[in-house]
Amino acid sequence: MTVVATRLADTVAGLFGGSLPVGLRTWDGGFAGPADAPVVVLRSPLALRHLLWAPGELGLARAYVSGHLDVEGDLADGFRRVWAAGTGGPGMAEMARGARTLLGLGVAGPRPPIPASEARLRGRLHTRVRDRDAISHHYDLSNDFYSLILDPSMAYSCAKWAPGDDLAAAQRRKLDLVCAKLGLQPGTRHLDVGCGWGSMVLHAAEYGAKSVGVTIAAEQQAFVRARGGEVRLQDYRDVSDGPYDAISSIEMGEHVGEENYPVYASTLFGLVRPGGRVVIQQMSRGANAPGGGPFIERYIAPDMHMRPVGRTVAMFEEAGFEVLHVEGMREDYAKTVQAWYETFESHWDQAVALVGEEVARVWRLYLVGGGLAFESGRMSVHQITLERPV
Repeated sequence: MTVVATRLADTVAGLFGGSLPVGLRTWDGGFAGPADAPVVVLRSPLALRHLLWAPGELGLARAYVSGHLDVEGDLADGFRRVWAAGTGGPGMAEMARGARTLLGLGVAGPRPPIPASEARLRGRLHTRVRDRDAISHHYDLSNDFYSLILDPSMAYSCAKWAPGDDLAAAQRRKLDLVCAKLGLQPGTRHLDVGCGWGSMVLHAAEYGAKSVGVTIAAEQQAFVRARGGEVRLQDYRDVSDGPYDAISSIEMGEHVGEENYPVYASTLFGLVRPGGRVVIQQMSRGANAPGGGPFIERYIAPDMHMRPVGRTVAMFEEAGFEVLHVEGMREDYAKTVQAWYETFESHWDQAVALVGEEVARVWRLYLVGGGLAFESGRMSVHQITLERPV
C-alpha cells in the first residue's frame, strides 16, 4: 500500500467497524481492502477535494459524476456492502479525523468546479416559474434519452409485476389497475395530472374514456401529441374545466412541495365531481430525508418532497376526500428500477452519445441508488384511491 491508500484505508475503516467493505485504489497505484469486492477508484486528488468542500453524499456524488471517482465491479453490490457495514453515519469526531487525514494528504485547494449537470434553481420554492425550471431539469433531457430507459409506453413510474412479466407487461398491468380503481368506461371524462409521456392518457382512451393530460414539461407535451393523445401544457393550479368523472396523478405529487400539498389536494377535490374517484400513485419515505437526499435534490429532482404515506392520506382527508384504499408497491418499484437500469446499461454508449458522459453517470448513480432505496425499505410507493363524497 502507498501512503495515500494506507492513510485513507485507516480513516475509512474506522467508520465501518474497523474494516473496509469495498476495495480502494488511489491515483498513485495503492490498494487497500478486500480483493473480492467492488473497488472504489480515486483517479485524482480532486476526488478527495470534492469531499473536503462538500463532506458526505454530495461530495461523493460530485466526485463520481465528474469522473474523479469511479467504481470497478458491480456498483449496486458496492452500495449494498457499504450500507450493510454502515453504523448510522459518522459523528463529529470521525468527520474531524477524516478532514485532518485529507488535509494531511495535501489535497486541499480551491473548490473543484461543480459539475454542469447539477441543478441551479432560483426564486422562491414552488412558484410556477421555479416549478417549471425544476421539471425541465429532470424531464426535458430529451424524449430520445428516456426511450433508452423506459418501456415502449414511456411509463415513468412504478409498474405492477406478476410472474412472467417483462417491463412492458408490468407497466400495462399497473395502468389497468389504475383504470379499474377509477372505474373508467366509455364516455368517462378523465384528467391525468402530471401526465408524463402520456401512458395513462393513451391507456385510458383504450377504455373509451375522454382523457386529457396536463404537464409543464414541453418535451412531454410534444411526445404525447405525436402519439395522438390530448395534452395541455398547463400547471395543475390553472386547470379550470372541471368537474371530471375521474382523475389520476401518477408520481407527480412528489414535485408539489410540502407547503403546497394542501393546495394540490384541494385542487383535485374541486376538479372531480361528487361521487367521482381520484387515484394517486406516490412515493413516500420517513421524515429524515423528505427530498430524497443531497444527490437527488441537486441532480435529479430538485425541490422534490416526500413524507410518510399516513401524512399524505391525512392531507387528502382534510381536503374532503374519503379514502377508499391504500396499496403498497415497494417491492414492485425495486423490480421496476432494476429493469430500467438493465435497459439503460444496455444502451450506455447511445446515452453517452446523446447527453454526454457526465449526465449518463448521473443517471447510472440515480438508478442504482434509487433501486436499492426501494429494495432496502428506505423508500416506498403507494396507490391511494379516493372518492369525493356525494
